[in-house]
Amino acid sequence: MLDTALFKDRLLGRKHELYRRLHKIEGDLEATPNPDAEERATERENDEVLEELGNTGLDELAAIDAALDRIEAGTFGICAKCGNPISPKRLEAVPQAALCEECIKR
Repeated sequence: MLDTALFKDRLLGRKHELYRRLHKIEGDLEATPNPDAEERATERENDEVLEELGNTGLDELAAIDAALDRIEAGTFGICAKCGNPISPKRLEAVPQAALCEECIKR
C-alpha cells in the first residue's frame, strides 16, 4: 500500500519550491529594462526563456494540484486512463504522475 502522506509531503514541498521560483521569475520579468538597446535585446531573449520556464512551472503546479486532489479522493496511484495501479517506482520518480507506464507509452 502506498504511503500517501509521504507523497503528499513531497508534493507540497515541490509546490512551495515552484511558487518560490515563479515569484522570482515574475520579479525578473517586471524589472526595469536596460536603457542600452543591445542590452534590451539580450534581456528580451532572456525574458522569453523565463516565460517558458514560468509556463513549465505552472503546468507542473497544475499536475501537483491534481495529484493532491487524487490523494484526497483516494485515487492516488491509480492510472487515470486504464484504472490499473501506477508502479511505486514511477511515483517515486514522478509523484504527480496520473498515468501508468503502459498508458504513457500509448
